[in-house]
Amino acid sequence: MRRVLLVALLLAPGLNAGLAQAQQAQVPPVRAENAFARATAPRQTVGAAYMTLTSPAGDRLLSATSPAAARVELHTMTMDGAVMRMRELPDGLPLPAGQPVSLAPGGLHIMLVDLKAPLVAGQMVDVVLRFQNAPAMELRVPVAPVGAQGAGHAH
Repeated sequence: MRRVLLVALLLAPGLNAGLAQAQQAQVPPVRAENAFARATAPRQTVGAAYMTLTSPAGDRLLSATSPAAARVELHTMTMDGAVMRMRELPDGLPLPAGQPVSLAPGGLHIMLVDLKAPLVAGQMVDVVLRFQNAPAMELRVPVAPVGAQGAGHAH
């Protein structure tokens, strides 16, 4: 009896890890469409990336990273009287099931902070999105000219 209990205790952590991996594999991936970043000026230290995210099952964008920036934050912009205010979303961005969520200039966006080099139109910037349930998503985001309102790229 002791031997059976010992074997069960030794196997339990491995079974739990396998179950967690199987559950994550069953979560449908989030879809990213029309991703783009705007080119920055030579001494500009921040940039932004935009896209439309759709989660078939519902999820939450928790964070993002990029080798192009020291830090990446999820932001929203809202009007406070006559002043546009930007603020970080510390709890991430909810992605309701089946509903596209638009990250666009003047609204929700991915802020690239302390850029290591300017974002140059025509180049690509790598961004990794991390979700609460879906697997992480690696994106190669095209850099559009300053003032661009969109791009036509999907993942």
